[in-house]
Amino acid sequence: MAERTSTGLLTMMLEPTPAVAMTLPAEVREKLAELELELSEGDITQKGYEKKRGKLLAPYIPQIQGVDPSLQIDNRIQASSQAVLPGSKHNKSRAANTRDERFRSDLHTEAVQAALAKYKERKMPMPSKRRSVLVQSSVEACTPPDTSSASEDEGSLRRQGRLATSTPYQGHGHLAVEHWFNRVIQGSSTSSSASSTSSHPGGRSVTTTNTTAHAALNANAAATALADLMAHTQLGVPVNSRVSSKIQQLLNTLKRPKRPPLREFFVDDFEELLDVQQIDPNQPKPEGQHTSPLEGEPLGVVNNWPPSLPAALQRWGATQPKSPCLTALDNAGKPVYTLTYGKLWTRSQKLAYTLLNKLSTRNEPLLMPGDRVALVFPNNDPVMFMVAFYGCLLAELVPVPIEVPLTRKDAGSQQIGFLLGSCGVTLALTTDACQKGLPKAQTGEVATFKGWPRLLWFVTDGKHVVKPPKDWHPPIREASNDIAYIEYKTSKEGSTMGITVSHSAMLAHCHALTQACGYTEAETITNVLDFKREAGLWHGVLTSVMNRMHVISIPYSLMKVNPLSWIQKVHTYKARVAVVKSRDMHWSLLAQRDQRDVSLSSLRMLIVADGANPWSISSCDAFLNVFQARGLRPEVICPCASSSEAMTVAIRRPPELGVPPPGKAVLSMGGLSHSVIRVDTEEKLSVLTVQDVGQVMPGALVCVVRVEGTPYLCQTDEVGEICVNSGSTGVAYYGLPGMTKNIFETIPVTSSGIPVSDRPFTRTSLLGFVGPDSLVFVVGKMDGLMVVSGRRHNADDVVATALAVEPMKFVYRGRIAVFSLSVLHDERIVVVAEQRPDASEEDSFQWMSRVLQAIDSIHQVGVYCLALVPANTLPKAPLGGIHISETKQRFLEGALHPCNVLMCPHTCVTNLPKPRQKQPEVGPASMIVGNLVAGKRIAQACGRDVAQLEDNDQARKFLYIQDVLQWRAQATPDHPLFLVLNAKGTVASTASCLQLHKRAERVATALMGRLNTGDHVALVYPPGIDLIATFYGCLYAGCVPVTVRPPHPQNLATTLPTVKMIVEVSKSVCILTTQAIMKLLKSKEAAAAVDTKSWPMVLDTDDLPRKKSPQMYKPPTPEMLAYLDFSVSTTGILAGVKMSHAATSALCRSIKLQCELYPSRQIAICLDPYCGLGFALWCLCSVYSGHQSILVPPLELESNASLWLAAVSQYKVRVTFCSYSVMEMCTKGLGSQTEALRLRNVNLSCVRTCMVVAEERPRIALTQSFSKIFKDLGLSSRAVSTTFGCRVNVAICLQPNRLGKLAEQGTAGPDPTTVYVDMRALRHDRVRLVERGSPHSLPLMESGKILPGVKVIIANTETKGPLGDSHLGEVWVSSPHNATGYYTVYGEEALHADHFNTKLSFGDTQTVWARTGYLGFLRRTDLTDASGERHDALYVVGSLDETLELRGMRYHPIDIETSVIRSHKSIAECAVFTWTNLLVVVVELEGSEQEALDLVALVTNVVLEEHYLIVGVVVVVDPGVIPINSRGEKQRMHLRDGFLADQLDPIYVAYNM
Repeated sequence: MAERTSTGLLTMMLEPTPAVAMTLPAEVREKLAELELELSEGDITQKGYEKKRGKLLAPYIPQIQGVDPSLQIDNRIQASSQAVLPGSKHNKSRAANTRDERFRSDLHTEAVQAALAKYKERKMPMPSKRRSVLVQSSVEACTPPDTSSASEDEGSLRRQGRLATSTPYQGHGHLAVEHWFNRVIQGSSTSSSASSTSSHPGGRSVTTTNTTAHAALNANAAATALADLMAHTQLGVPVNSRVSSKIQQLLNTLKRPKRPPLREFFVDDFEELLDVQQIDPNQPKPEGQHTSPLEGEPLGVVNNWPPSLPAALQRWGATQPKSPCLTALDNAGKPVYTLTYGKLWTRSQKLAYTLLNKLSTRNEPLLMPGDRVALVFPNNDPVMFMVAFYGCLLAELVPVPIEVPLTRKDAGSQQIGFLLGSCGVTLALTTDACQKGLPKAQTGEVATFKGWPRLLWFVTDGKHVVKPPKDWHPPIREASNDIAYIEYKTSKEGSTMGITVSHSAMLAHCHALTQACGYTEAETITNVLDFKREAGLWHGVLTSVMNRMHVISIPYSLMKVNPLSWIQKVHTYKARVAVVKSRDMHWSLLAQRDQRDVSLSSLRMLIVADGANPWSISSCDAFLNVFQARGLRPEVICPCASSSEAMTVAIRRPPELGVPPPGKAVLSMGGLSHSVIRVDTEEKLSVLTVQDVGQVMPGALVCVVRVEGTPYLCQTDEVGEICVNSGSTGVAYYGLPGMTKNIFETIPVTSSGIPVSDRPFTRTSLLGFVGPDSLVFVVGKMDGLMVVSGRRHNADDVVATALAVEPMKFVYRGRIAVFSLSVLHDERIVVVAEQRPDASEEDSFQWMSRVLQAIDSIHQVGVYCLALVPANTLPKAPLGGIHISETKQRFLEGALHPCNVLMCPHTCVTNLPKPRQKQPEVGPASMIVGNLVAGKRIAQACGRDVAQLEDNDQARKFLYIQDVLQWRAQATPDHPLFLVLNAKGTVASTASCLQLHKRAERVATALMGRLNTGDHVALVYPPGIDLIATFYGCLYAGCVPVTVRPPHPQNLATTLPTVKMIVEVSKSVCILTTQAIMKLLKSKEAAAAVDTKSWPMVLDTDDLPRKKSPQMYKPPTPEMLAYLDFSVSTTGILAGVKMSHAATSALCRSIKLQCELYPSRQIAICLDPYCGLGFALWCLCSVYSGHQSILVPPLELESNASLWLAAVSQYKVRVTFCSYSVMEMCTKGLGSQTEALRLRNVNLSCVRTCMVVAEERPRIALTQSFSKIFKDLGLSSRAVSTTFGCRVNVAICLQPNRLGKLAEQGTAGPDPTTVYVDMRALRHDRVRLVERGSPHSLPLMESGKILPGVKVIIANTETKGPLGDSHLGEVWVSSPHNATGYYTVYGEEALHADHFNTKLSFGDTQTVWARTGYLGFLRRTDLTDASGERHDALYVVGSLDETLELRGMRYHPIDIETSVIRSHKSIAECAVFTWTNLLVVVVELEGSEQEALDLVALVTNVVLEEHYLIVGVVVVVDPGVIPINSRGEKQRMHLRDGFLADQLDPIYVAYNM
């Protein structure tokens, strides 16, 4: 069935039906055919074509009222194709050649349509795309591509056309395919199950892209889907119905069982063994006898056979100088020049003499015999090529023919350069016209192409060559084993090899071809193939000269203009032989205009050079059907099989040689996928019809061996690789001895391991078998072989199925590439096609979903990715066709720019590790016992003991921070505490101890009259002294301050509601702020975002009166509430914690001791002052320790990125604090400006320690790149370290690296350490250390040194038992500066009370701990701290709330995001979350929108490879869409809510199937 054929497929395209076509006047038919051809060659646009065609047909098509004419035509096809058409009568007389029902050429189309009919109900979600992406990028994208080329190897009738004489079985093509045009295709993909987190996929989907059909979302489905989704959203996030219904469809699509169910198999706790494909016991196995080598007939002895090819040339040049050798044609098909044998001989001699004697460098001849020379000749100049080729042979130089490089970036050109370099080529021969057309450098010389060696270009036209003196004669020797020429070949991976052919092999091959084809002297032969390589060279340049034949060379450019040209030339010259490819036969069917006047009766042999392509049979059949009436005899068609390495392997002999009749086989595709031959199974859906390629060549020994492993001979019913032993094969790959041994020196062995012959065989890369009558059958090539889960599929077969889905509607024939890539230990099939410029989004998506189903049904294999690119954008091979390896390369680099893409990882990837089953929980007691037995310590650690630490500062006598300020105002009134910088780097404001105290008093005075003790006051200030002063003012007045980030004037809609929420949740009775912000809070714009009438009392503190302050408030106990600290967690939860006076002073003391802060110190702080450690460092520590703080508001860095570093340098600061967002701003903004900074005298050698304040895993890549960039400005590589705090305790770790003297005195802590852990073990909550650079290793940096007075333990999140240090668990902390509890948590009212006072369930059950909500582990290092103890390092891995539970394992979003960001240079940022167990990946695209769809496959690949997870939805958005909080942390839950509510305005949303 699976013939890649025209006829059946063509019916579907013949818009005027055959019957109508026959009744049209001849001139209209001719014009239609011309139009058709123009379109297929890309000479007119689709639109122009339709317009002209409409005009031509208008008079002949009666309009049915109100019906679209194109639909009428469709109906007619079905009606009239039943009629017997005129012209089909020839077939009746063809008794000898009638084709049995099962060889019908349109079977494949039928099979595909039948397969699709089974799938009607499957709906998939259509990707959504922003409108701008639909605008096609290139101008040429709107003209149809050069379809001329059915891809080189794929031959067959793959282009639109019409047949004048129709075949009797033309009606079957249209199995009334149910068009899903008006149906919404919506659906969805990935494993489904309810998930705890709410989240959403979607984009501007359907509505924007496809106006009507899709907008009418079937309301029913949407409603149910929505209800279903709402059940999953905890907070009733507004969920956009379109997005959610798509996800629902995706889930429904995925609920269907996958074809191969996942088998049960053993999984070690960390080693996620990938499912090894078990062999299916029912798969077919070969059962035949073992084959033996097959011998061709012996080479006959020919009288007077020339001893070498140059000798033959010499003979004909002398004895038959007037005899024509080669006729070249121009683009109009007129003969331009006929080269005679006399001319060929004299011109070749001249060139040989010139090359050897007239080219020199420094008086040395440039070339010596045996040197390699490149031949760069265009395809339309065979005469110059022939002269150059024989000139080289006469000069004993080795010609290396290559393609003409058209641009500096031709597909595959770099590899050609590599070949030339490895062959040591220094000279290139070319024609004058060609040399003028090559790209030039500025000097006017030919440009050096990428990867090419430096070449001298020599023009071989007459004026440059010299006549040799009378006494000079070229050496004519007998054929030896020296290299005669090198033919290039491109491998599947895209690398180019040079195949060396010896003089003796060249001669033997000519002899074998002469005998097999029965060539006789002075015959005429038409050659349509490329004369530089393979069959075109063997027949049209070499064998023709041996036999003094006359070659009519048809250039590719003429074929594009007039596909009938070769047939006309056969007629004109009465040619006996024609050498063509199946696509040339196919093209000639498309152009009927001149068919009437030709006769092919002179042909005795029509050699089909790509007869080894299983799909060529359909071209042969269709061609015969049409041209039998023009004198073509059926037995004249002679397919042959060849490869660059083995040259001609087999050829069907012409009938006069008395050979058995041709054979055909209908094979089961299922059998072939297991390399087994099973003839015509019952199920006609998946069969392949192949024709034989004749008998083995004379003098050759052929055998079929197993493809992999030892080359055992195959059994008779087994497909293997054909190997040849003969004197006429290539000898080696030039300069590649290893590959040569594999290919050219194979020793086939019998099943018992005995070598078949003592002579080596050459592998042909053809897959096939030997059938009855010793006929050779070929079913595919090694290059197109894709082994998926142990089954073999041929790329050509998949192409045929894709094209049969809706021939010609969306995809150009011959503009489709199929290849496989290795993802997660198996091959995955990728289909890339050029779609027509006029195809709508909907049509394309439909076509894609149907192609997937057809391939799934017929080949029983899933397609991993299907991509459609705009017309004319795929890289082309030199003579048309698609450059497959280059296409694959672009796909992997993300440079293909598809306009539609559909990934189906869920259906294809069946070898994922088995989901982890959680064991029934091990109790905490047995856990401890287990650890003890295993010799593991229980993971706990503590900072230095505060009680024993020497601290002679007065400040510790004070229990309350406000008392410290009063004391400092009296003791050191003028000591400077704060200095705030503005964007210009100048001092905006300062405060000494006394100034701060006075300002605080004024605030207290203003509050005392208005508020009660214990009232909560919101402080809404920009970063500055005002904020600090009002904070202390509140404490003086006995109020509880709450610091709040002011709203952003340009972004009130999103920032103001947060302010309002904090004010309400903290139950603040008053807001203190500046005049400007007060106006903003009550402005019209604010009213649009929140209810401005419900603000509590707002006071501005800009101009407070100086009144005598009343008595300060003294808190009765230190346990009383000092202030509230509000912050939004990364999971989007607003949580306020209570800090008592005791905790506040304990925190300050701990930081003072850790960082050794004294009044004489200066520190620089570039942090936000509103919560956490940033607030403590900004408002509390300076007052407590007395050091001076240089405050740099991070917002100012947006206008001056170097502000912070310049300040550090100017004030020679030793200790500085920043956040990751500040570090990132410096790295990105100043990375290229370090030289400019040095000229401004910025010097960072003063910095002892630069601490990054964070509540997350240390960002090791960022800190390293920061250190590396600023090393040039003197920053020590050891200076950067991290801190860790969280809601329950804002400062757990700080790492002060002390360099210089302090380090020598031994007060230094050890440097922060980095360990590498196994990411796979981490998913199972295990910690396994590995070497740097080992696979799946993840670098983790210590989070800092544990602060004095802080104790840390690692506990099991579920059993609350202590864990050993090889386990990942929750970090619990006990310390005097723990917060005392949540004030309130907005968004999760029932927040666990045990966060602040929880106890271990086993072991030390007395200590009260606070749970941090972060996962981490402890490691005892080899380093010692100041006290001589071994140092315990704490490693924070990530927030427990953020982890994704997928397939029973725990994933940290940051790990997946890191992989994704690495996958393509244009991904600026990435965030992942889950939604109903689908993994959703959102990527920010930094680059042009046409790159958006490139990312889908790369993201899916990398997550699959590195994390064994299937991505459900890929969302591509603009830069800056992923929300980031002030600490530089991603707000993934906000992103998820925005996605579900369809607020992201994505560029593209892809739903993976």
